[in-house]
Amino acid sequence: MTNFKRAIALGAALGLCPAAAEAGTASSNLSVTATVTANCTVSTAAVAFGNVNTISGSNVDGSGGITVTCTNGSTWTAAAGAGSGTGATLASRKMTSGSNLLNYSLYTDSGRTSVWGDGSTGNVTISGTGNGAAQNVTVYGRVAAGQTSVPAGSYSDTVSVTVTY
Repeated sequence: MTNFKRAIALGAALGLCPAAAEAGTASSNLSVTATVTANCTVSTAAVAFGNVNTISGSNVDGSGGITVTCTNGSTWTAAAGAGSGTGATLASRKMTSGSNLLNYSLYTDSGRTSVWGDGSTGNVTISGTGNGAAQNVTVYGRVAAGQTSVPAGSYSDTVSVTVTY
């Protein structure tokens, strides 16, 4: 054995050689945060009455709907405007064909007794609680009988729907 090898062996035996370095550790906690906000979307499906015979003496009923999707647990209320027909009210909306008007109403129930509107006197809103999935609500419409002076034509209206959450 050479002198060098003997010196290393002797140094190792006496603890004079440096020991292998030990790995150190440090730790901390990473904070992760988020705020889930209440959100809603609304879409509509038209109320289509089809052909209306104004001299038949019968009401013409139709239905359409709204679809509301809200964050789970968020309460929501859907209100409807009067529409864009001249002189329209929540109780008596007006479809137009040029300057001609055809009266109709929107309801929240199949019996057509609760007028859908803004929640003011004489009408109601639609409400619910979000569950994170689309919630479909049927809207019921009626063109009342007795509008015999309304001329033939294609009638339409646009009603604004506002969801508050």
